[in-house]
Amino acid sequence: MEIHRCQVAAGADLPEGIGRGNFWRVADIVPLTSAAGTAAATPAPTEIVVFITHQQGKCAECGLDLFKGNWIRLVREKPLCLECADLAHLEFLPRGDVALTRRATKHAALRAVVVQWSRARQHYERQGILVPAAAIQRAEEECLADADRRARQRERAAVARAAQEPGRVAAFAAAIGAAYPGCPAAEAARIAERACEKYSGRVGRSAAARELDPEAVRLAVVAHIRHTHTNYDALLMRHDDRALARQQVQPEIARILARWQLAQAG
Repeated sequence: MEIHRCQVAAGADLPEGIGRGNFWRVADIVPLTSAAGTAAATPAPTEIVVFITHQQGKCAECGLDLFKGNWIRLVREKPLCLECADLAHLEFLPRGDVALTRRATKHAALRAVVVQWSRARQHYERQGILVPAAAIQRAEEECLADADRRARQRERAAVARAAQEPGRVAAFAAAIGAAYPGCPAAEAARIAERACEKYSGRVGRSAAARELDPEAVRLAVVAHIRHTHTNYDALLMRHDDRALARQQVQPEIARILARWQLAQAG
C-alpha cells in the first residue's frame, strides 16, 4: 500500500525529522523530479518511500530490532522493516547516474525512493531507488548500448554552455552599468563574474538573471556592496546574527546604491 498522507502516532518509532502529530506528504519531504532532475510539470504518482532511520525502534509487525542506519517504511503510521514491507527483494541503485535511474525506473513494476534526513539542510534527501534486479540489468544494457552517443551529447552541451558564459557575464555587467551608472566599470565586471559563476547557485545563474531582470541585477549589486563596502562580514563574525548584521549595514548600502544610480562612473 502506498503512503500518500499520514499522521504520526504518539507511540511510533520514527526516523528523525518526522514530528509526532505532524502531517507530511511525499511531495513535502522528497521533491518529485523528472528524469532530467528538474521539477516535473505535472504531479507524479505517489511514491513509496523508504527511510534510512536515525533512531532505534522495532518493526511493528515482526518485532525486529531497528537500529540507526536501518531502512524502514511507514505504513499506517507504523515502521516496518523491508521484509515485512515486501520490499526486501529489491536492489538498491544509488543516485548519480540519471540515465540509469530513469531507465531502471521505467522497467520496474515496483520501486521505492530511498531518503535520508540531512541535519545540515534540515530536509530529506534522495539517496537512490529500490528496484528489481532485472530492471537494473536491463537499464545497464541500454545505457551501455548508447553510451558513446550520450557522451557525445554531453560534450556538445558542454561546448555550447562554455560559449554562452562570456556573453552572459558581459550582458550582466552591461545591465549593471545601465542601472547603476555610478558603479565603477571594474566593480561591475567583478559583480557580474561573481554572480554568473557556474554551479554557484547565485542570482546570476537564475532564470530572472538570464532575462536581465532589474531585481536580479539589484540583488547582485547589493550583495557586492554588503561584502565589499561595509563591515557586514565583521559584524556577522562578531554576532553570528545575519538579520542584525544586515540591519546595521542597510543605511550604508542604501547610500551607495543611491550614489551609483545618480552619478556617472569616474
